[in-house]
Amino acid sequence: MEAQATYNYKVVRQFAVMTVVWGIVGMLVGVIIAAQLIWPDLTYGIPWLSYGRLRPLHTNAVIFAFGGSALFATSYYVVQRTCHTRLFSDGLAAFTFWGWQAVIVAAAITLPLGYTTSKEYAELEWPIDLLITAVWIAYAIVFFGTIAKRRTPHIYVANWFFGAFILTIALLHVVNSIEMPATLWKSYSAFSGARDAMVQWWYGHNAVGFFLTAGFLGMMYYFIPKQAGRPVYSYRLSVVHFWALIFTYMWAGPHHLHYTALPDWTQSLGMLFSLILLAPSWGGMINGIMTLSGAWDKLRTDPILKFLVTSVSFYGMSTFEGPMMSVKTVNALSHYTDWTIGHVHSGALGWVAMISIGSLYYLIPRLVGRSEMHSVGLITVHFWVSTIGVVLYIASMWIAGVTQGLMWRAVNDDGTLAYSFAESVKAMYPFYSIRLAGGLLFFGGMLIMAYNVWKTMAGAKAVDNVPAPVPAAAH
Repeated sequence: MEAQATYNYKVVRQFAVMTVVWGIVGMLVGVIIAAQLIWPDLTYGIPWLSYGRLRPLHTNAVIFAFGGSALFATSYYVVQRTCHTRLFSDGLAAFTFWGWQAVIVAAAITLPLGYTTSKEYAELEWPIDLLITAVWIAYAIVFFGTIAKRRTPHIYVANWFFGAFILTIALLHVVNSIEMPATLWKSYSAFSGARDAMVQWWYGHNAVGFFLTAGFLGMMYYFIPKQAGRPVYSYRLSVVHFWALIFTYMWAGPHHLHYTALPDWTQSLGMLFSLILLAPSWGGMINGIMTLSGAWDKLRTDPILKFLVTSVSFYGMSTFEGPMMSVKTVNALSHYTDWTIGHVHSGALGWVAMISIGSLYYLIPRLVGRSEMHSVGLITVHFWVSTIGVVLYIASMWIAGVTQGLMWRAVNDDGTLAYSFAESVKAMYPFYSIRLAGGLLFFGGMLIMAYNVWKTMAGAKAVDNVPAPVPAAAH
């Protein structure tokens, strides 16, 4: 008789706790650099605290430390629960945890010291790139090995999204990180000029498309039905959503390079696929929100569901805004302005952070044997603080960006520029102050969450080796 399988919750718990920790660290750095744009002398000219060094630290911390830890935690939980089997290898899973934390610590040391490839979202130098590759291979083995030994005939749709994210990020990372080491902490890209830019934004936009979208859609397809107590609105739509999204996203990267040295046809191709991308994105948003059909009343009393559903609403808004900004005539106004910053953060804070937070509020009590978080009231407070923070942030950046774009293109009757660049910078100060207030609110929300998580876990006993359902006997 086959022994009953149990679940590995230890690695899920480790990643869940570090998601909160790195969220606080990453968002604190974000608040500091937002303040530096208002008070440039804030850090007294100390080189390793300069804006140019802290900004990549911020993006790496929130995307790969906070977002990455959330993806590891939820994918490991979901793949076990939906496959009714333990993770393929406890040892490799533990390696992914400690290896990923080592990558993050290495980034936190090298980036402020100025060691950088200068490629956006891929700034880490070659020794760290090699460690990332090793961790990612181990992650893929654990995830797909678990699916291979599943005790269910069906592969649930969330696992398709997690799987696509894992495979695509591996491809993106390896190709974009092909480089020639010159010293231990300096390398040169294998690509040059416009080709290097093209590869970088093929990577950069698909990091958004797969790291920050596909993986988190895996969360959406598991945690919203679970928290709502309702099945996915349309399983057929979820499959169409998956295939349409992963095919289309791959081609959208050139929209980052409008009006550059990139060939014009490539820019147009990127714009076209960005516009097509609206359809699968909104198909997924509708599927997530309509899962609440018959359970809308729960939104009044369930703050975890508020987080999850609001995040999907921000996903819909961001994936409408992105294709619109890829249109060349719109991009002529928005390119290089703070409108882009607003767009990024409507996705990063509104979608990625809020669905991660909602998923963690679902997960953490179950990982320590509690029925719910220490304080449901604090979750409600966290929700409103975060939502107000996001709205202040993105609205201020929208207005700032459009203002910048209009000031930069304004000309006098004689053809000279109506405003100097310094005047456009001066006009940004009120909006930068509002952005800082929004960022402080969101950061404050993470501190509330950390307190709630600590109180939930304090004195609780870690839940490990939970028995998986026994497969039905074959007839």
